[in-house]
Amino acid sequence: MVLAIAAMVMGGAVGLMVYHSSESELRRVSSEIEVFAKQARTISMLQQKPYAVQFVPGKVLLLPLAEITGVMESAGTRSPEETSGNPETNAPIHKQIELRPDLELSVRRWASDSWQVPDEKSSQVWRFDPNGLCEPISVRLVFDGSTLEDDFHPLTAAIRESYMEIK
Repeated sequence: MVLAIAAMVMGGAVGLMVYHSSESELRRVSSEIEVFAKQARTISMLQQKPYAVQFVPGKVLLLPLAEITGVMESAGTRSPEETSGNPETNAPIHKQIELRPDLELSVRRWASDSWQVPDEKSSQVWRFDPNGLCEPISVRLVFDGSTLEDDFHPLTAAIRESYMEIK
């Protein structure tokens, strides 16, 4: 009788751990993307040049927009005296999130109904302008049959709405 009760408790604990692991992985990646979005917005306003969050297969990157498009951006409205005093003020910032191979990420652009999965030929770029605005996008994460969809606000770059379906 004791062994049967112990087996039932262990079976429930394993089930909860599996359930919890997919939910926690989705929430972890979602929060890291939100942090990147807020950092891109802040850096863009401070350095007065556009930044981007780029979605590529297996990674999410934070980098200056000029490095993606190849367009050279000026330092913005700052005077040479402001930028020469501290050379690290305009130093480009690069960060990345490594995604698990079994996690699928897709992006839905503003005014679109379709989800775009980044591939080798076309990455998805989320632009942040020095005025503090960004395109309102949605990011969908699918892991182990569970789905998390986040809608981002164009003024704050924070998650406006989130929807999760755990399987």
